[in-house]
Parts: sequence; structure tokens; C-alpha cells
Amino acid sequence: MFCHRLAAPPSQTELLPLHRRTVPKVQNVPASLQLSLTQNRKKGPRIRAVSIDEIPPNALRRKRDPQWRGGFSVGVDLGLSSTGLAVSKGFTVLNLRGQKLEDQLLEIAKKQEADEFIVGLPKSSDGKETPQSNKVRSVVGRLAVSAAERGWRVYLQDENGTSMEAMDRMINMGLDKSDRQSQIDAYAAVMVLERYFSMSGEGTELVLPRNLDLQDKLRRGPPKDTDFFDEDYED
Repeated sequence: MFCHRLAAPPSQTELLPLHRRTVPKVQNVPASLQLSLTQNRKKGPRIRAVSIDEIPPNALRRKRDPQWRGGFSVGVDLGLSSTGLAVSKGFTVLNLRGQKLEDQLLEIAKKQEADEFIVGLPKSSDGKETPQSNKVRSVVGRLAVSAAERGWRVYLQDENGTSMEAMDRMINMGLDKSDRQSQIDAYAAVMVLERYFSMSGEGTELVLPRNLDLQDKLRRGPPKDTDFFDEDYED
């Protein structure tokens, strides 16, 4: 069973428990890596495709080196009316927009000791982006700037079919219609994160801020937690 049956929607900051084996705790601290910039946008932060080998996500790092340690991952599903959020320790729904949503995402990531966001990117069944894709890119472009200030990364993950997978999961769990409607975005975020882990982070797209200082922070990554790493630990 994926998680306990929900009797009511969670609060905006409460994380509901997940089965521990459903979303593995993949860990990562970014190393200093050379960036390759290939795509610009006229307005706002520029979203540029970067090789997965240059700044790999946590899951790919973990696949390459099982002993490699670091922060956790946050899965995000940007719905039309609410945002689903999934982490290794649970999931929730945020009924926020704009700056308040961004601030809450960053605060939750900090509390959950995460250093990357995995955001679902809407695509059609043939792999093409949709009108909703542009809206998601706009939101994650702003989030990527704030995340980079902390050395955290934002990746886009193809989310095609995750809403249907989420609905099937909730039906199999026996959730009633009301619970399914209120939790669809949260469960979709779980599906995004599960897909990311199952693919070991391959196929994701790094969202890169335009500012060169922020790019340098991404190269260095977030400060190491001295309580977690040994003094002589090397990336």
C-alpha cells in the first residue's frame, strides 16, 4: 500500500506519510561541473538544455556511485488550481500561486533537506510540449533563480500519463471521489518522482538561470552539512 487512506485534504505544510520503499532516499551534493548553454528565452530567466553529464540529478549520481551522499529530491506537479508536492517522507497539496508558492516550495525543501526539485513538464503522447508546458516553464524559471541562490537545482521531468497513473493508484487504494479530487495533484507529484527514480534521472532537463553568478553557485552546489559528512569526505 502506497500510503494511509486520507480522511481529509492535508494542510499546506503537512506532509502525509509514504511507504518507505516507494520513493527511495537518493542523495546528492553537486560537484563543480562545466555548463553547456544552448537555448535562450526573450523574457525572464533563460531555460537552457544542459547535458545530463554536466550537472547530473541525484538519482543519476546515485546510480553511478551507490556510496555517493547528499540531499533529497522534491517532486512537483503544477496543476491548474493547486500544486502537488512529493518528497521522500511524504506528500501534500499547496493551494498557492506566484511568490507565495515559490516561497513555500523553498521552505519545504529546506525542512526536508532537499537540494533539487523534479518538476513535471506536460507533454502530449507523441512527446510534444503543450500550451501548459509554457506556463510550467515560466514558473520553474523563476523557481530556478531562487533555488540557485542556495545551490539547489531544478529539473524538468516528462509527466505525460502521470495524472492517469495517480488516479489509478488512488482507486486501487480505495480513496473515495472527494479524496481523489482533492489529492490528484499530490499523487501526480508522487508519480513524477517515481518515474524520475525509476529512470535514474535520465531524460530530465536542467533549468538554468541566466545570471552567471547563479550558474557558478550551481557548479559549487549547496554547503555541505558538517553533521552529515565526514571532514575528509570528497565529492
